[in-house]
Amino acid sequence: SDVCSSDLRVRRFEKVGPDYLLEIALPKRLRPYLVDKGSIAVDGISLTVAELRATWLRIWIIPHTRRVTNLARKRKGDLVNLEVDMLGKYVVRFMEQQSR
Repeated sequence: SDVCSSDLRVRRFEKVGPDYLLEIALPKRLRPYLVDKGSIAVDGISLTVAELRATWLRIWIIPHTRRVTNLARKRKGDLVNLEVDMLGKYVVRFMEQQSR
């Protein structure tokens, strides 16, 4: 199964207090691999999922991370690449094999 996607768009990216709130549209095919507080790579940057919904996910970005990564150039509507955490892939594969 496809566990990464490069056709996803930033729904929201704005400064909230000292930090930045990043929301990304989430395709149904990636949802089984993600959990709240789990890891996800956004454009190759390993980050933590702060909130997970059916069609989007939310990540909080600290100012240093935004400043020293390509996230400094991201805006609402931009494309991003997501890759799920390796552990999620293993869990889903294990569960699929158990149900056979």
